[in-house]
Amino acid sequence: MSVLGLMKKENDTKVTEFVLLGLSSSWELQLFLFLIFLLFYVAIVLGNLLIVVTVRADVHLLQSPMYYFLGHLSFIDLCLSCVTVPKMLGDFLQQSKTVGFLGCLAQIYFLHFLGASEMFLLTVMAYDRYVAICNPLHYLTVMNRQLCLQLVFACWCGGFIHSITQVILVIQLPFCGPNELDNFYCDVPQVIKLACMDTYVVEVLMVSNSGLLSLICFLVLLFSYAVILITLRTRFRQGRSKALSTCASHLTVVSLIFVPCVFIYLRPFCSFSVDKIFSVFYTVITPMLNPLIYTLRNADMKKAMKKLRKKHVATCCPFEG
Repeated sequence: MSVLGLMKKENDTKVTEFVLLGLSSSWELQLFLFLIFLLFYVAIVLGNLLIVVTVRADVHLLQSPMYYFLGHLSFIDLCLSCVTVPKMLGDFLQQSKTVGFLGCLAQIYFLHFLGASEMFLLTVMAYDRYVAICNPLHYLTVMNRQLCLQLVFACWCGGFIHSITQVILVIQLPFCGPNELDNFYCDVPQVIKLACMDTYVVEVLMVSNSGLLSLICFLVLLFSYAVILITLRTRFRQGRSKALSTCASHLTVVSLIFVPCVFIYLRPFCSFSVDKIFSVFYTVITPMLNPLIYTLRNADMKKAMKKLRKKHVATCCPFEG
């Protein structure tokens, strides 16, 4: 009877949902944050959707490896923002912020699936720029259509394997006590700290998976762009400013994504309140800034967008003029 009673007690205290503490507990500040992040979300959706549509509609851009990868990057950013921002916006308008256990697992899965895919894709984009600048005569031969498809497919597969690993780490943990997450979404570092067991091994596995993945990709990217900058300085004169502009744009995106990820995932056994601010950067700020960074100083994208707008106007108003 005592064993059955203990099992019943354990089942009664099993956590079925998590409470999200969010970014603030002040009702007035939450309303202000709702308006701010609603504008951010609209900008994310419109900006990234515009890039995806522009690249798909322009044959020249679609055949260019750089813009082909950019279209996939914008698609990932669009999906990534949908994993966390809509839930966050809804929570701003209510006092009780909860998420079910299965919903939490789904959020972890899609967050890491899309996040890791983006990291791999950014690494591929760095390789693309390396070939374009350091080996321009053989660029189209090396970065052929088949290789581009294979690289993108590999990015998605890598993201899938990474995310499945994260879910496996969490799903086997017992949760029977505290259920408050000091964040605005579910993520592995906060969730595993609520487990009713020693999580030393799990946290080490998290660091070796998410932390090292972020760090290695970041170092590879920095090395790639360092080689590119050295090549530009020593070998080329024509087109240097355009190439430097492109590299600067890529490095800005890379820093906004990888620095917060390295800070959060490469640091086990402790957490800080500032983690939430870093989380905002790679889930909201970066997806919003990517379209601006990649299009404001890009003549090809501006030209393609103007063509798309003229085509749309001509379709809507065929008798005008």
